[in-house]
Amino acid sequence: MSEHVELTNPVELSVGGMGGHVFRRSIHVGMSFLPLIFFEYGESISELAGLTVPQFMSTMVFLLFLLEGLRLGFGITIYGQREYEARQISALGWGAFGIGMVFLLAPVEAYAWPIILSLSLGDPFLGEMRRRGIETRNVVLSSVVFLFFVWVACWHFFSTPLWLAFLFAPLCVASEWPRLRYIDDNATMVLIPLGMILLFEPFLQLM
Repeated sequence: MSEHVELTNPVELSVGGMGGHVFRRSIHVGMSFLPLIFFEYGESISELAGLTVPQFMSTMVFLLFLLEGLRLGFGITIYGQREYEARQISALGWGAFGIGMVFLLAPVEAYAWPIILSLSLGDPFLGEMRRRGIETRNVVLSSVVFLFFVWVACWHFFSTPLWLAFLFAPLCVASEWPRLRYIDDNATMVLIPLGMILLFEPFLQLM
């Protein structure tokens, strides 16, 4: 069996049909607030749990593993998930894992904001354009432009080096493109840019 899959209609496969699809997209966009919660309240929340911030984030990732394991064990899909996610790690699970890795490995606003926004805003942008049957070339070009402005906004608000926008906008779009059977693009859109950021960090020295 091929390790790659064809593009499918996310509405047809969503538990709850169009309503479930809209709910999933809303959750995706809502992940944009996670950096705000992390940087504004992460330390106080961790202190309430008697943990350091990295310990708290690691605990959250381990809890995610546990919850996904239980969900898979019972073959459960919730409203908005795709039917096939009853048999594999969910897109939400992959996205949460990737975001957890960002907060653990690149816990500064200059990195975390653009990487996470590229996922939370870029993935729905790409998906909705494809769902409407827009030509692939136009999907790619418009998505690169969209994410370029996301990274430029992060330069303005969070001091992300501006030149990174020119490299990471196309990289994030390319990271979404592989259609892997068991690894969702919510993971690749975060982990691939994160890996590249960590390679640049010894020269940027923002952490």
